[in-house]
Amino acid sequence: MNVLASFAVLGLLILFHEAGHFLAATTQGIRVNGFSIGFGPALFKKQIKGITFAIRALPIGGFVSFPDEDQDSDIPKDDPDLLRNRPIVQRALVISAGVLANLLLAWIVLISQATFVGLPTQPEPGVTVISVQSNEPASQAGLSAGDRIISINGKELAAGEDAVKILVNTIQNSPDTSIELEKIKENKKTSIIVRAENKQGKGKIGAQLQPTISHDIRPAKNLNEIFTHANNQFIDLLNRTIQGYKGLVTDFESTSKQLSGPVKIVEIGAQLSNQGGSGLILFAALISINLAVLNALPLPLLDGGQLMLLLLETIRGRPVPERLQIAFMQSGFILLVGLSVVLIIRDTTQLSMVQQLIGH
Repeated sequence: MNVLASFAVLGLLILFHEAGHFLAATTQGIRVNGFSIGFGPALFKKQIKGITFAIRALPIGGFVSFPDEDQDSDIPKDDPDLLRNRPIVQRALVISAGVLANLLLAWIVLISQATFVGLPTQPEPGVTVISVQSNEPASQAGLSAGDRIISINGKELAAGEDAVKILVNTIQNSPDTSIELEKIKENKKTSIIVRAENKQGKGKIGAQLQPTISHDIRPAKNLNEIFTHANNQFIDLLNRTIQGYKGLVTDFESTSKQLSGPVKIVEIGAQLSNQGGSGLILFAALISINLAVLNALPLPLLDGGQLMLLLLETIRGRPVPERLQIAFMQSGFILLVGLSVVLIIRDTTQLSMVQQLIGH
């Protein structure tokens, strides 16, 4: 059930992202001819008022298509309702609407949780492990997703973000050093020794961490407490996501190992679901923000890449040549599909049940 729940959340977030593009176009009277979830061959499709809605085989995103891209379209090229014939501001709104939709959804989810579910009481002591990387110090020492680290080198960890900072700082300041961690899972305490690897002078163990979520919920006192709590959560998640992508540039070797494909994302969602509704809501907000930040990157096929082409058009005073746009987008599609396939294979082979089968 937890896997199905995380699948459903991921599908909803992609749907919401594409709905942002779709509504931004249609509300401005811009022609749209397709709305797809996934890429590749269509598993299901239905045409409504000239728009083909489809669910496709590769669940790695989605797209809204326009008659501008259809060479067989019988719509005149000078039609004022084609996307390419609209002012740059209107086109920029259509392109960026998916990113804005995901940010808005994450904020609404956090506001809704605080309003209808309540606020967590004082977080439980310790730090929760979201995932570990295969063949890295954490996994080799026996650390696994779902473990709660309660002490480091004999010192008990407090609760919340401070506990995460203390743990991360201790690890980073201990390259090539053995660290004693005490963890708890299913009420069973275990002590393990992890030797942090030296990566550019900083200790790394290959684990994703987050504050331990309290299962105890209390009603919010007033609207101010609801918005303050949700806004702080939103800003924290957004900042951590941006810093993570920034690490791809500043420390690609170690950060690239933390990239997750659809399989790993669903697994993380299932693990967070084990913490109850609060964990699933955190997963929804975190992935929605990740989709927003990822799509804002100036890379081919992503919204940021489209905005970059639009910026070049603004600077040049005329569109980038069509053959260059096509080459740019085709290279992005190959890169996206290739990366997704690699991540799916890697993440699938790292699933615990697959590791057990390989071991047998």
